[in-house]
Amino acid sequence: MTVVTIVVSIACFIVGGFASYMFFKHGLKSKYDSILKEAETEAEVIKKNKLLEVKEKFLNKKADLEKEVSLRNQKIQQAENKLKQRELVLNQRQEEILRKKLEAEAVKENLEAQLAIVDKKKEELEHMQRQEIEKLEAISGLSAEEAKERMVESLKEEAKTQAQSYINDIMDDAKLTASKEAKRIVIQSIQRVATETAIENSVTVFHIESDEIKGRIIGREGRNIRALEAATGVEIVVDDTPEAIVLSAFDPVRREIARLALHQLVTDGRIHPARIEEVVAKVRKQVEEEIIETGKRTTIDLGIHGLHPELIRIIGKMKYRSSYGQNLLQHARETANLCAVMASELGLNPKKAKRAGLLHDIGKVPDEEPELPHALYGMKLAEKFKEKPDICNAIGAHHDEVEMTSLLAPIVQVCDAISGARPGARREIVEAYIKRLNDLEQLAMSYPGVTKTYAIQAGRELRVIVGADKIDDKATENLSGEIAKKIQDEMTYPGQVKITVIRETRAVSYAK
Repeated sequence: MTVVTIVVSIACFIVGGFASYMFFKHGLKSKYDSILKEAETEAEVIKKNKLLEVKEKFLNKKADLEKEVSLRNQKIQQAENKLKQRELVLNQRQEEILRKKLEAEAVKENLEAQLAIVDKKKEELEHMQRQEIEKLEAISGLSAEEAKERMVESLKEEAKTQAQSYINDIMDDAKLTASKEAKRIVIQSIQRVATETAIENSVTVFHIESDEIKGRIIGREGRNIRALEAATGVEIVVDDTPEAIVLSAFDPVRREIARLALHQLVTDGRIHPARIEEVVAKVRKQVEEEIIETGKRTTIDLGIHGLHPELIRIIGKMKYRSSYGQNLLQHARETANLCAVMASELGLNPKKAKRAGLLHDIGKVPDEEPELPHALYGMKLAEKFKEKPDICNAIGAHHDEVEMTSLLAPIVQVCDAISGARPGARREIVEAYIKRLNDLEQLAMSYPGVTKTYAIQAGRELRVIVGADKIDDKATENLSGEIAKKIQDEMTYPGQVKITVIRETRAVSYAK
């Protein structure tokens, strides 16, 4: 019973397992097939999408490349067109040059032929003249020299009479125009010897008590000095120089604002960016007020009225500008007074001359960077602010930038030069001055026959001593001109340099 039960149980188990296997096999296979079909479908969809994306990117890339190629082709076409145009121009120029060359050759041949004819005619003329002289000598019984002497003697009396007549006529005419001509000659003479040069100061040295204050001015990581430079527009140079800071800028007003602001900050002791901006703004306002006040005071002192407020401000700015160490405002005042005196002596309007003299250098203190020389820029400013034409012309012509149309112009030019040329008015750096004198002497010594050279009159005259046995009198004149030309071409100097070449022969004997 038990064995049969076991056998039956085993048989049932086997049958049930086989049935379960068949069921699961068929069920899983159908599920597997369905999943596989879905995966294939999704793969096809993804493949199609990717193909579409790739195709779209390809088309975009193709369009971009076609556009780039088109641009490059366009540029190449433009370059080719330019080259063709240039080639055409060059061909035209070459043809023009060839044509001119042919014309020049034709002219040359024509001239050579004409010269040959002229030479031939000249020989014929000389031959005919000799024949005529021989005939005249035979007829008169006198030689050519004797006939010439007699003719000269006969013409002397006639020439004396005519000369005396001419002299009387000239004297009468001179009496009528003497005053006007004298003024013109005096002005031209002064004008020829007048000189003027200018140099620009661009630094101001600010002295401090100790290096500790220098460190406070610099600030942490340089923030104070950067704030000061940004506020003033001035470059501040802090180097190893003890107890000194250099303020560098081409604008003198900015340098003055920076100097005064530094002075107030050092005196106050509170140095930080916010305080720097406050002090600089305050100092800038004070300087602007002082500029206007200086301009007004200058015009009142000189007795000049009716100036435009902007011109008054420009005159005030001259206080902070210098030329060869000469203060520009002081130079303008001197020039104005000299113009008034010279105009009075010449019988012209002294007030106009003084006005032109004061305004002649207003172009040196521009509010913006001009592209014109200071004389022309000053003339433009004067025209802008309704000054009279003769004053504008005097301002623009004081450096020969424009043609002089009135007598005020040469007066301003001359007085400007006189103010700068007086002893002590201007200064140079000593080293540059000595170098210029040495260069003058060495330049003259480079010529053969020169034994000694001396630069005198602050470099305004050069004495050149030559050997009497090496150079004759004619060569001496040529040497002076050559040295003058070489100095003009190779050197920079204020005014003019007089070159005097000395050649002498001495014979010394002793009576015993």
